[in-house]
Amino acid sequence: MNTNSNTYTFLYASGMVLVVAAVLSFTALQLKPRQAKNKEIEKKQDILKAVGVASTPADAEKLYDKFIVKALVVNAEGSITSEDKAEAFKVDLKKEAKVDLAKRQLPVFVFNKEGVGEKMILPVRGKGMWGPIWGYISMEQDGKTIFGATFDHQGETPGLGAEISKAEFQKPFTGKQIFDEIGKFTSLALVKGTAKGHPHQFDAVSGGTVTSKGLEAMLQDNLSSYEKFLKSSK
Repeated sequence: MNTNSNTYTFLYASGMVLVVAAVLSFTALQLKPRQAKNKEIEKKQDILKAVGVASTPADAEKLYDKFIVKALVVNAEGSITSEDKAEAFKVDLKKEAKVDLAKRQLPVFVFNKEGVGEKMILPVRGKGMWGPIWGYISMEQDGKTIFGATFDHQGETPGLGAEISKAEFQKPFTGKQIFDEIGKFTSLALVKGTAKGHPHQFDAVSGGTVTSKGLEAMLQDNLSSYEKFLKSSK
């Protein structure tokens, strides 16, 4: 074949594309289990972070197994549908958000540590300005008071909406309450100014109003799903 012909150039280029595609596909398949494992470890780290337990990729699984004493799947009526720890961990909030509330699976992770006591950890997921935001809220045994919170994002603006992943933003959530004095669900409301001293409010991120409103909606939508369970679990 004439190596200077257009036909040769086309066939050579097509062959190289096929070879590269095959190599990339093979590499992706080989890396998929490792990527899935890394995501699992990161999720366990986030769950632990909501109750103030620092972990690394090396010790996250050990600490998770030690302090997350059980995990449940509940429904919007507050009934427990599963006590399988592995099943609760696998619940995908992104998929569950598309399911009718009556059929939605709601995971609950139960933490227990000497000197700290038992806490319930609830996952939350919503939308920020540029993509998904998510986190975990740990609750006191009274079912209404927040013990700790951790949030993260996929692509919020650094220095603005991305501040939700910083400890300075998350720490003030401790002690906030999602039910009022008569037991009515309130969630937490966004304020511009100061939420200090207000049990049902949180401060907006300076310059990150859209992300803050997304977080407010995330808390309202997700925590309200657990209302009956939290009331019955006191």
